[in-house]
Amino acid sequence: MMRLSQCHNFHDFRKLAKQRLPGPIFNYIDGGADDETTYRRNTGAFEGCDLLPSVLTGVEDVDLSTTVMGQKLDMPVYCSPTALQRLFHHKGERAVALAAEKYGTMFGVSSLGTVSLEEIAELVDTPQVYQFYFHKDRGLNKAMMERAKAAGVKVMMLTVDSITGGNRERDLRTGFSIPFRLTLAGMIQFAIKPMWGINYVTHESFSLPQLDAHIDMGNGSSSIGDYFTKMLDPSMNWQDVEEMVKFWDGEFCLKGIMTVEDAKRAADIGCTGIVISNHGGRQLDGSRSSFDQLAEIVDAVGDRIDVLFDSGVQRGTHVLKALSLGAKAVGIGRGYLYPLAAAGQPGVERMLGLMKEELLRDMRLMGCNSLDQLSRGNLRFR
Repeated sequence: MMRLSQCHNFHDFRKLAKQRLPGPIFNYIDGGADDETTYRRNTGAFEGCDLLPSVLTGVEDVDLSTTVMGQKLDMPVYCSPTALQRLFHHKGERAVALAAEKYGTMFGVSSLGTVSLEEIAELVDTPQVYQFYFHKDRGLNKAMMERAKAAGVKVMMLTVDSITGGNRERDLRTGFSIPFRLTLAGMIQFAIKPMWGINYVTHESFSLPQLDAHIDMGNGSSSIGDYFTKMLDPSMNWQDVEEMVKFWDGEFCLKGIMTVEDAKRAADIGCTGIVISNHGGRQLDGSRSSFDQLAEIVDAVGDRIDVLFDSGVQRGTHVLKALSLGAKAVGIGRGYLYPLAAAGQPGVERMLGLMKEELLRDMRLMGCNSLDQLSRGNLRFR
């Protein structure tokens, strides 16, 4: 059995998570949509871009800090909001938030999070992002924003690429859902990983505190799939979002922007940030990689709005390439979910520590003292 101390990169954490999680849960984290071509392309896109290092520049001290949507971060990597974290480890969002606080970076709580906004706000001082979906019930949308404001959330992040769920065929094969509706093969996977089940039943009951008052997960009549198909509003449009931006009256970010035209509209309606993202390849398979779209979007709106970036990031060099193209900060999802599943808070802390070490080392090798010294001049595309 592999140990946490033997994990040195993304792939090691993934391997340890696979050893510890039942197959259906591991594949929920690990999988993408359809044939997973976009999922693979997200990381592959970095390979077509090379770094050009400068030498003899004097880089004893390196400053990794950045400011994103008014939030000061000690490093340009943040933990993107992801759903269902207490399925992966019983500490869930608590572990991730505490690790993010230790490294002075931003942390996101999902509408489908398993720890409440209020508890996280009391637990840590690190900047908190609240990710939410647009519901058919406009009153519910406002109530969720009011709750976030009352909890002290600084940044509202509306996911705009998930008006319906992606076709995640790995989940269909195993029967993964909330509540569980496992196939025989899925049940066998749970049986051969008994420690997960022991942890699951000996800790607090699974819940979705942001949605408990709005969706009943307890009697099997509803599921996450039902939530996406019945409660989310596919008719969401720019006017709807503009009204929400005005209602929030603060830092407001759209996650899932992939075109120049949409980025310009986001700036026009008053958003203060966008995340260039294809949801880690979990929504529209065959869509372009986030990295391939980054430069043209930064060129179009980078002087008007903070441009963040995610999907496919596995290395410090990936982060430096995105920052060199103009991203203000880079989000990771699977990159912290695997170490969370593998070892809880110590796992996430080890991952963030390794990422910080990579960034410091790579910045020195690039000949840069601070992030603002990164530019397209130190990149070449093949």
